[in-house]
Amino acid sequence: MTSTALPPTPQDLLWEAVSTGNEHAATLVVFDALEHGLPAQEVLLSLIAPVQRRVGEEWAANRLTVAQEHAASAINDRAIAALSHRTAAAPGTPVKGRVVVACVDGEWHGLPARLLAEVLKLRGWAVDYLGAQVTTDHLIQHVHHVGPDLVALSSSIPTRLPVAHAAITAVQATGTPVLVGGAAFGPRGQYAALLGADAWAPDAGAAADRLDQGPLRRPAPAHQPIDDLPHLGDQEYTMVTRTKTQLVRTVMAGLEDRFPAMRAYTPAQRGRTAEDVAHIVDFLATALYTDDADLFTTFLAWTAGILTARNVPARSLVPALHILGEELKDFPRAADMLRHAAGPLAPPHNGRLAQEQA
Repeated sequence: MTSTALPPTPQDLLWEAVSTGNEHAATLVVFDALEHGLPAQEVLLSLIAPVQRRVGEEWAANRLTVAQEHAASAINDRAIAALSHRTAAAPGTPVKGRVVVACVDGEWHGLPARLLAEVLKLRGWAVDYLGAQVTTDHLIQHVHHVGPDLVALSSSIPTRLPVAHAAITAVQATGTPVLVGGAAFGPRGQYAALLGADAWAPDAGAAADRLDQGPLRRPAPAHQPIDDLPHLGDQEYTMVTRTKTQLVRTVMAGLEDRFPAMRAYTPAQRGRTAEDVAHIVDFLATALYTDDADLFTTFLAWTAGILTARNVPARSLVPALHILGEELKDFPRAADMLRHAAGPLAPPHNGRLAQEQA
């Protein structure tokens, strides 16, 4: 008895194209799906979006380099552009309203926002897609210039939540409602609610569905970010943010004593370690901003997985947390978060790094 292999699916074909850097093949897969009757919205949400998620997963598992991840993402973006030109509405087609779609300042993952922009166009909206890393000043200038019905903001990186909060507040001050989406706002949109957004959606399809249900309510009168987050009055977020550079230097100086393996690091390895420490400080600051310790521990669990996939022991994170805890001992919320986060990463016998190292 012989077995016959199943033919590759469109997702298989698109993955093969983007993962090998074949832009022409990727575009052909997208157009072929259209020609075989897959609606344009489903090409975006059921073909391109899952392949893009796989790009991120493969990078996290260390099966794609950073350069390969960037190349694959760029090819997916150009495939979306090609699809957009193929499915553009005819001039004069009635529109439901105008939406500004943008990524918050510092957010360079533009593809989720691009997917939303294209889905909204297919649903009959006029869309101004501003792309990645849009400063709040430029966003507000554009809102004043075009007077949209709403602004849709995207962010994948939780450390951009303070910037997102400022952008949400500034847009609402113009009388324009804000819908947010992206991994930064949490799997249930909990940070969207915390930061006062007018609506949240888990993905582009759900966002378009929400807008089809009717207009968003006009935002409440102008207010300041601290009105949403009164715990910021303790200044812990501000102080950790302002002293980030010094905190990173202190941790790097102390790591050689507490993590002897670092003494043999190359300059490149030291540079990557400094980047990792800077990310730890950034996520700690964001956890202080949101007053959510789980945000910090979730990041460290993710980081531990990234390190493990690259043959770096997750326990190497513990000394950095201990040093930060010593530096921030006078900041109760920060100290508690650091202690709570270090526990799951420490070896069973003792949390002190000096006793951990071989």
